[in-house]
Amino acid sequence: MSSTGIVFIVLIACVTGVIMQWLSDRKERRKAESSGEEFSETLEQLRAIEERVRVLERIVTENKFDLKREIDRL
Repeated sequence: MSSTGIVFIVLIACVTGVIMQWLSDRKERRKAESSGEEFSETLEQLRAIEERVRVLERIVTENKFDLKREIDRL
């Protein structure tokens, strides 16, 4: 095998390694982006639940809402 053939084989191996690393990094970035999106969705759901709890607290603490009377009526 000539020295040109050996250089060509080494060059192919190096390029393959670089491409494999690039693909791996790209996959990791996509994975990180998707988990960021999931975090945003979870945060929005948490905010919606928090707002619902505030509304329920307001209803329960209103003067018009008499829990004892409602329980006695049952």
